[in-house]
Amino acid sequence: MQRFTYITSFAFLLLLSCNKNDATTVKAVTPVSFTQPAGWPNAVYNFAENPLTEEGIALGKKLFYDGRLSKDGQFPCASCHQQDAAFGTFAHDLSHGFNNSHTLRNAPPLQNLAWYSEFHHDGGITHLDLQPLAPITNPVEMAETIDNVLNKLRADAVYRSMFTAAFGSDDINTKRMTQALSQFMLTMVSANSKYDKVMRGEATFNLPESLGYDIFKQKCASCHKEPLFTDLSYRNTGLSVDAVLQDKGRMRITQNPADSLKFRVPSLRNIMVSSYYGHDGRFFDVYQVLEHYNSGVINGPTTDPLVKNKIPLSNFEKGQLVAFFTALTDSAFLKNKKLAQP
Repeated sequence: MQRFTYITSFAFLLLLSCNKNDATTVKAVTPVSFTQPAGWPNAVYNFAENPLTEEGIALGKKLFYDGRLSKDGQFPCASCHQQDAAFGTFAHDLSHGFNNSHTLRNAPPLQNLAWYSEFHHDGGITHLDLQPLAPITNPVEMAETIDNVLNKLRADAVYRSMFTAAFGSDDINTKRMTQALSQFMLTMVSANSKYDKVMRGEATFNLPESLGYDIFKQKCASCHKEPLFTDLSYRNTGLSVDAVLQDKGRMRITQNPADSLKFRVPSLRNIMVSSYYGHDGRFFDVYQVLEHYNSGVINGPTTDPLVKNKIPLSNFEKGQLVAFFTALTDSAFLKNKKLAQP
């Protein structure tokens, strides 16, 4: 594994802050290096602006699993982003929120976020540090206000201590809260599936996996680019518009009709554990997704050229693809105790 440490020199030594008397105090932190898998593109998150530390990651983890970030205390970040589903929503088509509400979409898995510069299915959030603000304040998700969340944290002596440990003082504000959440989410790196072990020369595909990998490279890799298994683009894959949700995808953000029905290409990593599928969870299992490309693509003005003529897949090819997709399951990531609920 090749190591890239995105930590500026000052972060190795200390964090500086001023106390109420304007005297300078010094708070030591424990830096954490970000390990980038060999052969992967460079991460795009700016670690220099938010260096990883053990204290910041621990604070972010506590926040991620704390229901007090939601209005009624029942919906922490982890309620929609469950570890056994690669930090996605398992067993629900649409995510559930405050007051028995359903969201517009199926929550995407949280993995390898250091390589993403845009977030949500439509790319409407353009920085990881800003991403938590949307679900916290969405009335059908966590339904809270940022001021209320901050006041809850300020009233908690444990949080005051943890913010001091991570940032040098007990000043609890929006930036520090979201940076801590980012630090924890940036540790959600999935790069140890059987596929990864094969690429590192530590394992060998069995026959179905090998055949599936060949089919994948022929018919899927144009959009699901290795090693992230997404090219991070937005595409209309020929899905019909849900009559109730009326979700037009990226056009909601850009207001450009050319972006109608375009959604970000999802990663195929851990796909076998993250049902349901599609931006609105309309597909129950992977076979339904494959059959959509085989026979269900609807052509429209913005349908992607790569799928306009469908992607013919025999039942045999589907089976081999699923065998390969299974090899993209990272059990170490799904069971990583450092990411698990405290």
